[in-house]
Amino acid sequence: MPVPLVENAPAKVNLTLRVLKRRDDGYHELESLVAFADFGDRLSFVRGGSLGLTVRGPGASQIGAGDDNLVVKAARALAARRPGIELGAFRLDKRLPVAAGLGGGSADAAAALRLIARVNGLAPDDPDLHAAARATGADVPVCLDPRGRIMRGIGEVLSAPLELPPLPAVLVNPGVALATKAVFARWRPAAVIKRTLEDAAVAQLKNPGQLLGLLAQQSNDLEEPAMQLQPVIADVLGVLRALAGCKLVRMSGSGATCFALFTATTAARAAARLLRDRHRNWWVRATVLG
Repeated sequence: MPVPLVENAPAKVNLTLRVLKRRDDGYHELESLVAFADFGDRLSFVRGGSLGLTVRGPGASQIGAGDDNLVVKAARALAARRPGIELGAFRLDKRLPVAAGLGGGSADAAAALRLIARVNGLAPDDPDLHAAARATGADVPVCLDPRGRIMRGIGEVLSAPLELPPLPAVLVNPGVALATKAVFARWRPAAVIKRTLEDAAVAQLKNPGQLLGLLAQQSNDLEEPAMQLQPVIADVLGVLRALAGCKLVRMSGSGATCFALFTATTAARAAARLLRDRHRNWWVRATVLG
């Protein structure tokens, strides 16, 4: 039996998220500082034969393995641009919650593109690879090379990779899903506009304290509309603020996953243990963002 190739699909966390405007085509212009967790889904690939996907793991029951799955969409988008490219069978270990603001589906799609590229000798900067990522979904390009970046446009305009100071964190999802489209539909322009992020200024941040200071000046513009749809998000944020050692709390993406940031890994792990004991229906994970 051929040995499968394996790629991790780390969770994407929006440390900041400004919604700048709604475009005429219905999309929204964004600015977001993105970091990646040290865990996520896991995708394996056996080359040869027709394209296929099986899904297992805690989140398997919430997603399908058919044409709507972003892994399949990404593979087909690349194959359409490179006729004759070798595909094969994927197996997805779905560990992240679904529709949770962590970019799980986009990370899976990006991992699929990396696997196909490895098999077919495509360079990481191959234009067809990036075109397929853009065609698959707005968050797929940033997940293609999962390192800290500033996303702009609808997600297709990316800064150079940023070496962000590592931030110990706890991610919490209260067991509810949120449709991104529904959250954006409730967004209204803010009365006070936050400062624009500058690539050079973010790149100069040398320690977690400096990064936390910058994040405190920012926000997630989708928190309010998400809380209108799922009021439990406000409860989660309140619980996180009360954690010992917590420096900042925020929702990621369009929710409903929220995060608490710390300066010590031990404090984050202790907080995660406490939350698991007190809120057994919540999905809780201690991690390091970077």
